[in-house]
Amino acid sequence: MTLVNAKKVLKDAQTGRYALGAFNVTTLEAIRGVIAAAEEKNSPVIIEFAEVHNDIVSLKTIGPIMIQAAKEASVPVVVHFDHGKSFQLILEALKMGFTSVMIDGAALPYTENVAVTKKVVEVAHALGATAEGELGTVLDASAKKTTEDLYTDPEVADDFIKKTEVDLLAVSFGTAHGLYIEKPHLDFQRLAKISQSTSVPLVMHGGSGLSNGEYQEAIANGICKINYYSDLANRVAKELTAKLIEAQKNNLDTYIHDISTWSIEIIRKDAIEKMKVFGSAK
Repeated sequence: MTLVNAKKVLKDAQTGRYALGAFNVTTLEAIRGVIAAAEEKNSPVIIEFAEVHNDIVSLKTIGPIMIQAAKEASVPVVVHFDHGKSFQLILEALKMGFTSVMIDGAALPYTENVAVTKKVVEVAHALGATAEGELGTVLDASAKKTTEDLYTDPEVADDFIKKTEVDLLAVSFGTAHGLYIEKPHLDFQRLAKISQSTSVPLVMHGGSGLSNGEYQEAIANGICKINYYSDLANRVAKELTAKLIEAQKNNLDTYIHDISTWSIEIIRKDAIEKMKVFGSAK
């Protein structure tokens, strides 16, 4: 098993009624922790790098590391470029060897979203990669309300897929990016209608902060890929802080490699928990 594109592993998830975790990675520790979890549970996995994280570490730096780690893994690993808005960066990721890319045209007028998504799909397919589009808007978790017109329309979703030939579709049904301030109100009935009216695997962005039951209901209604970052990143920071405070209290010397080792283990455990909930763990 090795580096793969998203098409087969997500079709298998769709058939098997489970979802794959798509874990955003911004450090070597995150890459190692997520892949270690996937290998331990014999689960396919998606490691992804979002365009907004280019300010944390450049795509040029972390991308080749992600690809090499995937090639060395004993399970199928998709290397995905997430929430791409720059066609140049998407192209850079594809040329680098990313096997899946997302074009985020959700904020554009519908016809423009169709056009830009179709362009990315054509390039991705020519290079043997898969392409994800987005329809509807997933707000930041700090937003107080999500209005009806931001949700994905099931009929429009079917039209969008036919016109763009996108391989997977990110949909909006009430989730939000980041850590939730209020409990989200998820429209599972809408999600079920989208799933019934389309054939491609559906993606849930804003996967942090939901209950196990909410994850599983989303999967039962068609979600095959769950993007997950904020909860994990926050958990690592909190647990590392606690470990450092404890070490200081006990007058124990700590080193930078301790932080690295602790981080990998925290990430591994969290990723395993999610793989069990998502149903991909074996």
